[in-house]
Amino acid sequence: MEDSSALAVPSMAVSSMAPTEPTTEDDLDVHLSWMRAALDQAEEAFNAQEVPVGCVFVRDGTIIARARNRTNELRNATRHAELEAIDAILADPNLTAQDREARARPLARTTLYVTVEPCMMCASALRQAGLERCFFGAGNERFGGCGSVLGVNSAIPHPKLPAFPATGGLLREEAIMALRRFYITENANAPVPKSKANRVLKTEILPPKTPLST
Repeated sequence: MEDSSALAVPSMAVSSMAPTEPTTEDDLDVHLSWMRAALDQAEEAFNAQEVPVGCVFVRDGTIIARARNRTNELRNATRHAELEAIDAILADPNLTAQDREARARPLARTTLYVTVEPCMMCASALRQAGLERCFFGAGNERFGGCGSVLGVNSAIPHPKLPAFPATGGLLREEAIMALRRFYITENANAPVPKSKANRVLKTEILPPKTPLST
């Protein structure tokens, strides 16, 4: 994750964005409203003692799925917010069974808003499901699959799976601070919990180390 620990120092607000960036103030307001909905999910994750990452999937101006990390709750390291939401979409015949294309590409015409850049695992799943585009808040400099580490979303060519653009920086500071709040708290789920009594929540956020648009 992008310098999210309390002892590290990340950030900046909305970065310069690629062709998928909001082109008007109204567009930006809409994108920010969806990202705030994703941050609400991240807050739910924090309250459940999960790493605070949340997401929403939007189609035709409506949220069709929302989810948060559930890795601790389910004791399954793959239950990231994005995969939780994808499973909910696949389980809803009204969202995937209208036609052949919808079954082949269940995330066609769908935009993801997620508080942290999808990891390589999630980026691969999103591409296989035909996601149209992705907006994220903070970069993921350890496991990022949308450019920070690997460009699974677009840089890696594939004969059958179309690329999807990913744009970072939306409410980046809020996403980073959510992570920092989590990492200074005691983790009851850790095999050997470490005392964090002396850790201080840092608020300085540096610019990203890598581009936030791919």
